[in-house]
Amino acid sequence: MYKIKLDDLSGKEIHALLQEHLDDMNATSPEESVHALNLTELKHTSVKFWTIWDNEYLAGCGAFKLLDNKHAEIKSMRTSSGYKNKGIASTLLIHIIDQAKLLGLNKLSLETGSMEYFYPAHVLYKKHGFAFCPPFSDYKEDPNSKFMTLDLN
Repeated sequence: MYKIKLDDLSGKEIHALLQEHLDDMNATSPEESVHALNLTELKHTSVKFWTIWDNEYLAGCGAFKLLDNKHAEIKSMRTSSGYKNKGIASTLLIHIIDQAKLLGLNKLSLETGSMEYFYPAHVLYKKHGFAFCPPFSDYKEDPNSKFMTLDLN
C-alpha cells in the first residue's frame, strides 16, 4: 500500500526526482515552452506538494498551484522510473483532485507538452475527466503545449 504525504520538499529523494523532471522537460521542449516550477517556486505558499511512497522509496510526486480561490493548476506530476505503469500517477492524481475539492476549488487546469513524449500524460488526464481547453491564466497559444481542465462541480 502506498502512502501519500504533504511534502516540505526537504528530502534528497524529492530533490533528485524534481531534477530528473526538469532535465526531461528541458530535453523534450524548447526553453520557452518549459513551464515546470523549480524547487524555490514549488515552496511558495500558493503551492501544495505531495509525494507518494512505497515504504521508504519515493514513487512519485505532484502538486497544485492556486491561481485564485477557485482555480488551481496541476504542477510537477512525476512518477519515479521504477514505478511507471503501476498506477502511481492515477493514485496521486485522484488524491490531488480530492484535495482540491476539499479546499472548495471549482476547477483544476494544467499545461503539458504536445509532443509524443507527453501522450501518456494526455491519456492519464483524459481518463480522470480532464478535457483539452484553450490556454488559461498567463499561458499563450504554443504549438509545444496542450492545455487541459477539469470542472470540479
